[in-house]
Amino acid sequence: MNPELPRTRELETAFLAGVQQNIKEAGSRVTGKRTEIIETDSGDRVRAAMIDLRMHDRRLAAELPQGRGIVVRSFARRLFFWKRLQSVTIASVLAPPEPLLKSDDPPPPVTLAQVTSHVRSLVSDLRAPHLVGICSPSGFEESVRRAPIDIPNVTLVLIEPTDSSGWKVTCPGRTIDERLLKLFNPENVAQKLDRVRREIEERSTDLLTGGLSAASMAARLGLPPRLVQQAFETAAKGDPELRLSKRSGDFLLFRGATIFSGEEDGSMSVAQWIKNLFSREGNEARKINVLSERRAALSERLNRMYDDIGKLEKKEAQLVEEGKSAGSNVVKRRVAAQIAHMRKDIQRCNTSASLLSKQINIISTHIHNLQLAQTGSVAQLPTSEELTEAAVNAEEMLEELAASDDLVSSLEVNMAQTAMSAEEAEILKELEGPAPQATATEKSTPQHEPPAVERESKRSERAGPAAE
Repeated sequence: MNPELPRTRELETAFLAGVQQNIKEAGSRVTGKRTEIIETDSGDRVRAAMIDLRMHDRRLAAELPQGRGIVVRSFARRLFFWKRLQSVTIASVLAPPEPLLKSDDPPPPVTLAQVTSHVRSLVSDLRAPHLVGICSPSGFEESVRRAPIDIPNVTLVLIEPTDSSGWKVTCPGRTIDERLLKLFNPENVAQKLDRVRREIEERSTDLLTGGLSAASMAARLGLPPRLVQQAFETAAKGDPELRLSKRSGDFLLFRGATIFSGEEDGSMSVAQWIKNLFSREGNEARKINVLSERRAALSERLNRMYDDIGKLEKKEAQLVEEGKSAGSNVVKRRVAAQIAHMRKDIQRCNTSASLLSKQINIISTHIHNLQLAQTGSVAQLPTSEELTEAAVNAEEMLEELAASDDLVSSLEVNMAQTAMSAEEAEILKELEGPAPQATATEKSTPQHEPPAVERESKRSERAGPAAE
């Protein structure tokens, strides 16, 4: 079984379920008042492909993507009993079964010819405008995205999954209403916000040394910046250490210091506020927040500079390959001059990046020192006198406890023996059973018979006085 088979089937199910929900929520605003919804599939093509490969496995046929789809036909009333086809909206999945059956490699992107053939098989009446959304779990070739489909009265929308667990919805060759594109996007707002939340959790280490940019994250995830900003605001409300700031039109999410209730502006008098304003000793938490915001901005700038350096290095490598493949010395000299300028630009960018890195390091060190000072002040550790007094009290308590334990051990008696009556003792002997009887050999042999040497000595002692 191809390892991409479960993922392809899951993407097919997720796309159709999302589109059905979008059509249901849109209602008559998109489909009209008189509609007809039909579900389609390409099961015949799947079975034909398996027959051509001489594969007869019903279980495998059921697990393959069936090329399912939804066709929504909208009608307009004509006279009294007749109706006229007004528009057709189609959502279909294009997943050729042959690549999933022939090899274990991931299926390739679909071609322009495959898309055109699939759309022609879906369109029945070209007199009505058709809005066709084609979802390809394996993606599309670049020729499909560049060239509009050559079918009259048909508007094509391409849907493909992205690496960030999202969906890319585009309309090649023309511009259509944004609401129509959202109709084919199976990911709702809650799922998009959840995807941003997971991205924030996965990049939590970036919050310790810098920050996250809403614009950069929106471009990476393929989401609107306003939606990412909303997710940032929700995350900042849920975590008291997260802060959100706006710099040059971009929103930055960074990790600052927790401001306790006694440090809020409302609990500070005007005199104290003026004193802190003109004093070098201020609130460590607010200093940490200001420095963290500055560090987040510098970190975002450093990341953009690293991206620019990567682009310059990639362009330099292309120029080197171009110079090596050039057959004319004139072309090689021109390319060599371009490479020299490119390397100087890369060196300047590296110098600027090094300067930014040092600034970030200095700010991070200062933030660390302030956090240590804040942690020590919040802990409110006891003094040496309090620690000594507590130790003396504990020692006295342990001595009293040891003396009490010795006294109890000396006065302890065996209550089990003293509490037993004579009658209970007799019953206990009866329960223990009679004493074991001796055997016949043991009865015939004296228990304490003296040895032969002792018998002779005793006999001689008795004979001695008689002889005298």
